[in-house]
Amino acid sequence: MLKNQMVHNKIHVYFMPGMAANTTIFDNINLPTETFEKHCLDWIIPDKDISLEEYALRMCSYVKHDNAVLIGVSFGGILVQEMAKHITVRKVIIISSVKSKSELPRRMIFAKYTRVHKLLPTGLVNNMELLAKYAFGETVPKRLALYEQYLSIRDKYYLDWSINTIINWQQTKCQENIVHIHGEKDPVFPVSHIKDCITVKNGTHTMIIHRSKWFNEHLPTIILQ
Repeated sequence: MLKNQMVHNKIHVYFMPGMAANTTIFDNINLPTETFEKHCLDWIIPDKDISLEEYALRMCSYVKHDNAVLIGVSFGGILVQEMAKHITVRKVIIISSVKSKSELPRRMIFAKYTRVHKLLPTGLVNNMELLAKYAFGETVPKRLALYEQYLSIRDKYYLDWSINTIINWQQTKCQENIVHIHGEKDPVFPVSHIKDCITVKNGTHTMIIHRSKWFNEHLPTIILQ
């Protein structure tokens, strides 16, 4: 009976990876199992012309626990904010992401009005170096084999939809009960545009992979605060 009660009282934490990434980016994230239960969400290929709101509502069906914590990385951070508009959550934590369209970098705002992002060669999704540049903001010739493990969502329509959705995100106000963790050396979403965040020293856009020790040390406290 006591064991069942302990399981019932656990805090359920759902992790959503960034654009094109799979859930292996969270393999080294460990939360104390007596308090938390970790769940990972996978990207699904969007239906044609689906809106972000519709996609978020669909993703909510994979969250099986009430009052869960949603943690999203990069584009996954945008998605979990949209999901939290449809379900009751304990907390939303975004990592290497943005809280509103005002935090998007100038090049993305420029792309929105010039539609230059429509010219990006997303058809070359099997070019790992190009995909890593899109998803992680890094040129990574030395780590391509490693990143090939993480970046497995290579559907052209999904990539086009993701890039277009990020650039055209309309949120203007930060939601309540949100925690933003951001690297001070993030090349995709420069910290100079970010307000009210926990800054990780020397953290890059891929810090969820490379700085797992920091997250394992700090996430439990951040969730419980």
